[in-house]
Amino acid sequence: MTTLRITRGMLDADADNFYLGTEFDGGATFNGSVVIDPGLGVVRFGGSVRVVGSLCARAGSGIEAGWGIEAGGGIEAGEGIEAGWDIRAGAGIRAGSGI
Repeated sequence: MTTLRITRGMLDADADNFYLGTEFDGGATFNGSVVIDPGLGVVRFGGSVRVVGSLCARAGSGIEAGWGIEAGGGIEAGEGIEAGWDIRAGAGIRAGSGI
């Protein structure tokens, strides 16, 4: 399974830390896991974030999606996890500062 590592260079610092990649465009499901580097603050996704594997934001990073967050494995964030619609995980959800 592929792992997508999100780093500071993949974020739009001028637009409130939005992820610039196209892996999730149009509601697409990423066939792998996602790891967000530590210390990035809240990483924002305009639509939904869907992954077959797990979604992990290291210490000092959080996850925010305009629609939903879904992972076949677990969802974990050092900071908070927030979605406009729902949050679903096959193996648990854990956040350092709120869901």
